[in-house]
Amino acid sequence: MLQRIRVAALALVLGVSGAVALGTPAASAAPTPTITRVELSPAAPIVVFDSDVSVTFTFTTTNATTATLKLNGDTVNVTSTAVTGGLKWTGTKSFGAGAAGKWNYAATAKGDGGEVTQTGAFDVVKALTTKIVDFDASPDLVAKGDTIRVTGRLLADGKGYDGQTVSITFRERGSDNYREVTKVTTGRGGWFGARAEANATGWWRAEFAATGTARASVSDADRVDVRRAALGSRIAGFDATPEPVDKGDTLSFSGALRVEDRGGLAGQRVSIFFKADGSRRWEYVTSDVTGRHGRFSASAEAVTSGWWRAEYRGARGINGSVSEADWVKVDQPAPQPPAEEKADTRLIKFNAYPEPVKRGKYLKFKGLLQIDDEGSWEGYSGKVALFFKPVGSKKWQLVRTTWSGDSGRLSTKAKAWKSGHWKFVFSGDDDTYGDSSRTDYVRVKR
Repeated sequence: MLQRIRVAALALVLGVSGAVALGTPAASAAPTPTITRVELSPAAPIVVFDSDVSVTFTFTTTNATTATLKLNGDTVNVTSTAVTGGLKWTGTKSFGAGAAGKWNYAATAKGDGGEVTQTGAFDVVKALTTKIVDFDASPDLVAKGDTIRVTGRLLADGKGYDGQTVSITFRERGSDNYREVTKVTTGRGGWFGARAEANATGWWRAEFAATGTARASVSDADRVDVRRAALGSRIAGFDATPEPVDKGDTLSFSGALRVEDRGGLAGQRVSIFFKADGSRRWEYVTSDVTGRHGRFSASAEAVTSGWWRAEYRGARGINGSVSEADWVKVDQPAPQPPAEEKADTRLIKFNAYPEPVKRGKYLKFKGLLQIDDEGSWEGYSGKVALFFKPVGSKKWQLVRTTWSGDSGRLSTKAKAWKSGHWKFVFSGDDDTYGDSSRTDYVRVKR
C-alpha cells in the first residue's frame, strides 16, 4: 500500500514537471571564443642596432572577456579596445642586443564558452656590422679622360656580403665633399668592381648605406693623380735647299716647331736626319735649337741624293713629331784635271775623354794618323789640328795643333768650357791628301 502511494506521488510530480518543461525553452550553450594571429610591429625578424627596439604585439578576440600574452613563458601586459565584433588587444616589449635569439609567444582568449590559444615564434637579431676592405683605385697615375678600375670587398660580420649595393664616390683635390660616380652590386664573396672616367686628381672610395638589417660602412680613400694629356706637336714648312745641289756644296734646312694651343715653341732641339736613296735607315746629321716662334735652321754637306727630314723628340707634356721628308738630288761635279798623285791618309781611333767632364777641367784627345803605303796602312808623322763646335753653333773653331810621331799616334789635351763636338783634322802635305776624324760629342757639366 505504502509503495503504491510513493509511486503515485512520484508520477504526480513528474507530470507537473513535464508540463513546465513543455511550456519553457531549454537554455543554449555560450559561444566559443576566437583569436586572430598575433601581429608584430615592426615585423619580424626584429633587428637591433645601437638602441633597444620596442615591439608592439596585437591580436583580436571575439566572445572573450579576458586575454593573456606570454613571451617565452613570461607574461606581457595587454590592454583592450573595442572593435567591431570583438576586442583588440595590445602589448609592448623592448628588445636589446642581449635578447638576440628565437622567441616563442602564446596568446590566449577566455570567455564563458571556454578558451583558445594562438602560438608562434619570431627571431631577434643584432644588426650586421659591415666593413669594406681591399679597396683599390688603379692605376695611380693616368691621363685626363682615361678609365680607372675600382675594386673592393664588402663584409658583414666578417663574411662576404653578396647582392648588396655599393656606391663609388669621388672627392676632387681642393673639395671637401664626396659625390657619387656610380653604383655596383656585390657578387660572390662580397667582391665588387667598376670602371670610371678620371678627369681630375682626387680621392676615390666605396660607401655602403645602412639597411634594415646592416650598418653602414665606408672604405679607406685611394688617391689617383690625373695629369693633363700631352699636347701634340708638328714641324711645319720643313725645307732642304737648294734643289738640286752639287756634291760637296752646302744644304740648308729650315722649318718651325708648332705646338697645339701654343703656336711656335722656342728652346727645343730639332734634329735633322738623312736617308740615302736605296737605303732604309735614317741617320742623324745635325741639329738646332728653336728660336722665337719655334723656327730652326741648320746646314750640312751634300754627299748623295736622298731624303731629308726634321725630328722632334718631345718634352714633358708635349708629344714628339716628324716632318714630311724632302728629297734632294745631288749632282756629281765635273771631273777635275788630273793632279799630282798623292798618297791617301786617314785619321782613326779618335776619342775625347772623360765623358762627361766638369767645366774648366781638361779633356784628353787621342787618335791615329796613317798613310796608304801601296795598299798597307802605316803610321804617319804630320801636323794635325784639333777643332771644336759648341752645341747650337754652325762653325768649327780651331783649338790647337799637335804632331803625330812616326807611329802616327796623336795625343793632346784642352780645357772644356762648353758641351759640343770635337775632331782632328789633317790638312795633308806635299805627299799626302788630308783627312778628318770622326766627331765625338762631350757634355760639360757644372
